Amino acid sequence: MTKSIYPVLFAAIFVFTLSGCLHLKDSNDTLFQSSTITALFERVYDGDTTYKELKKRGDFGIGTFDGVDGEMVAIDGNFYQIKADGKAYPVHDEMRTPFAVVKFFEPDRTIPLEGSLDMRRTTAYIDGQLPTENIFYAVRIDGIFSSMKVRSVFRQQKPYPPFSEVVRNQSVFELHDVIGTIVGFRFPEYINGINVPGYHFHFISEDRKAGGHVLEFELRKGKAELDSTNKFYMVLPHREEFYRANLNRSKPSDMEKEKAE
Repeated sequence: MTKSIYPVLFAAIFVFTLSGCLHLKDSNDTLFQSSTITALFERVYDGDTTYKELKKRGDFGIGTFDGVDGEMVAIDGNFYQIKADGKAYPVHDEMRTPFAVVKFFEPDRTIPLEGSLDMRRTTAYIDGQLPTENIFYAVRIDGIFSSMKVRSVFRQQKPYPPFSEVVRNQSVFELHDVIGTIVGFRFPEYINGINVPGYHFHFISEDRKAGGHVLEFELRKGKAELDSTNKFYMVLPHREEFYRANLNRSKPSDMEKEKAE
Protein backbone atom coordinates (compact mmCIF):
# COMPACT_ATOMS: atom_id res chain seq x y z
CA MET A 1 0.00 0.00 0.00
CA THR A 2 2.85 2.35 0.82
CA LYS A 3 4.43 1.87 -2.60
CA SER A 4 1.19 2.73 -4.37
CA ILE A 5 1.13 6.14 -2.75
CA TYR A 6 4.30 7.33 -4.48
CA PRO A 7 2.99 7.51 -8.07
CA VAL A 8 -0.08 9.41 -6.88
CA LEU A 9 2.03 11.74 -4.76
CA PHE A 10 4.46 12.31 -7.64
CA ALA A 11 1.57 13.06 -10.00
CA ALA A 12 0.08 15.52 -7.52
CA ILE A 13 3.41 17.32 -7.14
CA PHE A 14 3.86 17.40 -10.93
CA VAL A 15 0.39 18.88 -11.47
CA PHE A 16 0.96 21.47 -8.74
CA THR A 17 4.35 22.42 -10.17
CA LEU A 18 3.04 22.58 -13.71
CA SER A 19 0.05 24.68 -12.70
CA GLY A 20 2.39 26.95 -10.76
CA CYS A 21 4.57 27.45 -13.84
CA LEU A 22 1.54 28.17 -15.97
CA HIS A 23 0.27 30.67 -13.42
CA LEU A 24 3.64 32.44 -13.38
CA LYS A 25 3.75 32.61 -17.16
CA ASP A 26 0.16 33.81 -17.20
CA SER A 27 0.86 36.62 -14.70
CA ASN A 28 3.79 37.80 -16.81
CA ASP A 29 1.38 38.36 -19.69
CA THR A 30 -1.06 40.42 -17.61
CA LEU A 31 -1.48 44.17 -17.87
CA PHE A 32 -1.40 45.62 -14.35
CA GLN A 33 -2.95 48.96 -13.43
CA SER A 34 -2.90 50.90 -10.18
CA SER A 35 -6.11 52.95 -9.70
CA THR A 36 -8.15 54.57 -12.50
CA ILE A 37 -7.55 57.58 -14.71
CA THR A 38 -10.77 59.19 -13.48
CA ALA A 39 -9.53 58.96 -9.89
CA LEU A 40 -6.51 60.99 -10.98
CA PHE A 41 -8.86 63.57 -12.51
CA GLU A 42 -10.68 63.74 -9.18
CA ARG A 43 -7.55 64.72 -7.22
CA VAL A 44 -6.69 61.30 -5.83
CA TYR A 45 -3.00 62.19 -6.07
CA ASP A 46 -1.64 60.05 -3.22
CA GLY A 47 -0.87 56.43 -3.99
CA ASP A 48 -1.04 53.13 -2.12
CA THR A 49 1.23 51.19 -4.50
CA THR A 50 4.97 51.43 -3.95
CA TYR A 51 7.37 51.18 -6.84
CA LYS A 52 8.91 48.14 -5.18
CA GLU A 53 5.56 46.41 -5.61
CA LEU A 54 5.03 47.85 -9.09
CA LYS A 55 8.35 46.43 -10.29
CA LYS A 56 7.06 42.96 -9.43
CA ARG A 57 4.17 43.52 -11.85
CA GLY A 58 6.10 44.66 -14.92
CA ASP A 59 9.30 46.00 -16.45
CA PHE A 60 7.64 48.34 -18.96
CA GLY A 61 5.09 51.07 -18.39
CA ILE A 62 3.95 54.59 -17.65
CA GLY A 63 2.42 56.48 -14.74
CA THR A 64 3.06 59.23 -12.23
CA PHE A 65 4.01 59.79 -8.57
CA ASP A 66 2.51 61.04 -5.31
CA GLY A 67 1.31 64.60 -5.78
CA VAL A 68 1.51 63.97 -9.58
CA ASP A 69 5.21 64.78 -9.33
CA GLY A 70 6.16 64.31 -12.98
CA GLU A 71 5.88 61.42 -15.44
CA MET A 72 7.00 57.83 -15.00
CA VAL A 73 8.66 55.79 -17.73
CA ALA A 74 9.62 52.14 -17.22
CA ILE A 75 11.76 50.50 -19.87
CA ASP A 76 13.90 47.34 -19.82
CA GLY A 77 13.22 46.99 -16.10
CA ASN A 78 14.50 50.48 -15.26
CA PHE A 79 12.08 53.06 -13.84
CA TYR A 80 12.53 56.80 -14.37
CA GLN A 81 10.84 59.91 -13.04
CA ILE A 82 10.64 62.78 -15.54
CA LYS A 83 10.27 65.86 -13.36
CA ALA A 84 8.96 69.29 -14.36
CA ASP A 85 12.49 70.27 -15.46
CA GLY A 86 12.24 67.66 -18.23
CA LYS A 87 15.09 65.59 -16.79
CA ALA A 88 14.98 61.88 -15.94
CA TYR A 89 15.79 60.65 -12.44
CA PRO A 90 15.99 57.08 -11.06
CA VAL A 91 12.95 55.85 -9.14
CA HIS A 92 13.44 54.47 -5.64
CA ASP A 93 11.50 51.49 -4.30
CA GLU A 94 9.83 53.41 -1.47
CA MET A 95 8.27 55.97 -3.83
CA ARG A 96 4.54 55.58 -4.49
CA THR A 97 2.18 56.01 -7.41
CA PRO A 98 -1.48 57.13 -7.57
CA PHE A 99 -1.74 55.85 -11.15
CA ALA A 100 0.42 53.54 -13.25
CA VAL A 101 0.20 50.84 -15.90
CA VAL A 102 2.92 48.21 -16.29
CA LYS A 103 3.57 44.90 -18.01
CA PHE A 104 6.43 42.50 -18.57
CA PHE A 105 7.19 43.40 -22.16
CA GLU A 106 7.39 40.41 -24.49
CA PRO A 107 6.72 41.66 -28.03
CA ASP A 108 4.53 39.57 -30.30
CA ARG A 109 5.11 41.62 -33.43
CA THR A 110 7.51 44.17 -34.91
CA ILE A 111 6.31 46.81 -37.40
CA PRO A 112 8.90 48.80 -39.39
CA LEU A 113 8.14 52.53 -39.56
CA GLU A 114 9.64 54.20 -42.61
CA GLY A 115 9.43 57.77 -43.84
CA SER A 116 8.32 60.88 -42.03
CA LEU A 117 5.40 60.06 -39.72
CA ASP A 118 3.75 62.28 -37.15
CA MET A 119 1.94 60.93 -34.12
CA ARG A 120 -1.46 60.71 -35.80
CA ARG A 121 -0.17 58.89 -38.87
CA THR A 122 1.97 56.57 -36.75
CA THR A 123 -0.93 55.45 -34.58
CA ALA A 124 -3.22 55.13 -37.60
CA TYR A 125 -0.65 52.93 -39.32
CA ILE A 126 -0.27 50.72 -36.24
CA ASP A 127 -4.05 50.48 -35.95
CA GLY A 128 -4.12 49.12 -39.48
CA GLN A 129 -1.81 46.28 -38.46
CA LEU A 130 -3.77 45.17 -35.40
CA PRO A 131 -5.59 41.82 -35.53
CA THR A 132 -8.30 43.30 -33.27
CA GLU A 133 -8.98 46.54 -31.42
CA ASN A 134 -10.75 44.76 -28.57
CA ILE A 135 -7.73 43.69 -26.49
CA PHE A 136 -4.83 45.50 -24.80
CA TYR A 137 -1.47 46.37 -26.35
CA ALA A 138 1.80 47.50 -24.84
CA VAL A 139 3.54 49.59 -27.51
CA ARG A 140 7.23 50.38 -27.80
CA ILE A 141 8.53 52.65 -30.56
CA ASP A 142 12.29 53.01 -30.98
CA GLY A 143 13.49 55.53 -33.50
CA ILE A 144 15.09 58.72 -34.66
CA PHE A 145 12.76 61.66 -34.15
CA SER A 146 13.07 64.90 -36.09
CA SER A 147 11.05 66.49 -33.30
CA MET A 148 9.54 65.34 -30.02
CA LYS A 149 7.18 67.53 -28.01
CA VAL A 150 6.73 66.38 -24.42
CA ARG A 151 5.50 67.74 -21.14
CA SER A 152 5.74 67.14 -17.43
CA VAL A 153 3.99 68.60 -14.40
CA PHE A 154 5.05 70.03 -11.06
CA ARG A 155 4.48 68.27 -7.76
CA GLN A 156 1.26 69.50 -6.17
CA GLN A 157 0.71 70.49 -2.56
CA LYS A 158 -2.40 69.90 -0.43
CA PRO A 159 -5.15 70.93 -0.69
CA TYR A 160 -4.72 69.52 -4.18
CA PRO A 161 -5.95 71.62 -7.12
CA PRO A 162 -8.13 70.18 -9.94
CA PHE A 163 -6.21 68.22 -12.53
CA SER A 164 -7.12 70.73 -15.23
CA GLU A 165 -5.24 73.37 -13.24
CA VAL A 166 -2.25 71.06 -12.86
CA VAL A 167 -2.09 70.66 -16.64
CA ARG A 168 -2.46 74.38 -17.33
CA ASN A 169 0.79 74.91 -15.44
CA GLN A 170 2.67 72.10 -17.17
CA SER A 171 6.20 72.42 -18.52
CA VAL A 172 6.50 71.76 -22.26
CA PHE A 173 9.76 70.77 -23.97
CA GLU A 174 10.66 70.36 -27.62
CA LEU A 175 13.50 68.01 -28.52
CA HIS A 176 15.02 67.92 -32.00
CA ASP A 177 16.94 65.20 -33.85
CA VAL A 178 16.71 62.95 -30.84
CA ILE A 179 17.08 59.17 -30.62
CA GLY A 180 14.89 57.52 -28.04
CA THR A 181 11.94 55.32 -27.15
CA ILE A 182 8.22 55.85 -26.84
CA VAL A 183 6.69 53.69 -24.11
CA GLY A 184 2.94 53.31 -23.94
CA PHE A 185 -0.27 51.39 -24.31
CA ARG A 186 -3.31 51.15 -26.54
CA PHE A 187 -6.61 50.64 -24.71
CA PRO A 188 -9.92 49.68 -26.35
CA GLU A 189 -12.86 52.08 -26.35
CA TYR A 190 -14.82 50.13 -23.76
CA ILE A 191 -12.17 50.88 -21.12
CA ASN A 192 -13.31 54.52 -21.07
CA GLY A 193 -13.13 55.81 -17.50
CA ILE A 194 -10.78 53.08 -16.31
CA ASN A 195 -8.05 54.34 -18.61
CA VAL A 196 -7.84 56.45 -21.74
CA PRO A 197 -9.18 54.80 -24.92
CA GLY A 198 -6.58 54.76 -27.67
CA TYR A 199 -2.89 55.50 -27.23
CA HIS A 200 -1.12 56.93 -24.20
CA PHE A 201 2.61 57.55 -24.71
CA HIS A 202 5.59 58.65 -22.65
CA PHE A 203 9.07 59.23 -24.11
CA ILE A 204 12.62 58.83 -22.88
CA SER A 205 15.81 59.68 -24.77
CA GLU A 206 18.40 57.05 -25.61
CA ASP A 207 20.79 58.44 -23.01
CA ARG A 208 17.96 58.20 -20.42
CA LYS A 209 18.36 61.85 -19.47
CA ALA A 210 15.19 63.51 -20.80
CA GLY A 211 11.59 62.75 -21.66
CA GLY A 212 7.98 63.26 -20.67
CA HIS A 213 4.37 62.71 -21.67
CA VAL A 214 4.17 62.76 -25.47
CA LEU A 215 2.15 65.58 -27.03
CA GLU A 216 3.40 65.30 -30.61
CA PHE A 217 6.32 63.95 -32.60
CA GLU A 218 7.78 63.60 -36.06
CA LEU A 219 9.39 60.21 -36.61
CA ARG A 220 12.14 59.98 -39.21
CA LYS A 221 12.75 56.24 -38.98
CA GLY A 222 12.05 53.51 -36.45
CA LYS A 223 10.13 50.43 -35.48
CA ALA A 224 7.14 49.62 -33.32
CA GLU A 225 6.96 46.52 -31.15
CA LEU A 226 3.57 45.31 -29.93
CA ASP A 227 2.86 43.08 -26.96
CA SER A 228 -0.79 42.03 -26.94
CA THR A 229 -2.74 40.59 -24.03
CA ASN A 230 -6.32 39.85 -23.08
CA LYS A 231 -5.52 39.84 -19.35
CA PHE A 232 -6.06 42.95 -17.24
CA TYR A 233 -5.61 43.30 -13.47
CA MET A 234 -6.37 46.45 -11.50
CA VAL A 235 -5.83 47.43 -7.87
CA LEU A 236 -7.90 50.29 -6.44
CA PRO A 237 -6.67 52.74 -3.79
CA HIS A 238 -7.50 51.94 -0.18
CA ARG A 239 -7.99 55.49 1.03
CA GLU A 240 -10.78 57.89 1.94
CA GLU A 241 -10.11 60.27 -0.98
CA PHE A 242 -10.82 57.49 -3.46
CA TYR A 243 -13.96 56.32 -1.65
CA ARG A 244 -15.40 59.84 -1.68
CA ALA A 245 -14.40 60.73 -5.25
CA ASN A 246 -17.10 61.16 -7.90
CA LEU A 247 -15.65 58.92 -10.57
CA ASN A 248 -18.60 59.45 -12.93
CA ARG A 249 -17.86 63.14 -13.39
CA SER A 250 -14.50 63.20 -15.16
CA LYS A 251 -14.06 61.70 -18.61
CA PRO A 252 -10.94 60.75 -20.57
CA SER A 253 -12.06 63.23 -23.21
CA ASP A 254 -11.26 65.94 -20.63
CA MET A 255 -7.72 64.65 -20.57
CA GLU A 256 -7.42 64.83 -24.33
CA LYS A 257 -8.65 68.40 -24.38
CA GLU A 258 -6.18 69.40 -21.70
CA LYS A 259 -3.38 67.12 -22.95
CA ALA A 260 -3.37 65.58 -19.52
CA GLU A 261 -2.05 62.36 -17.99
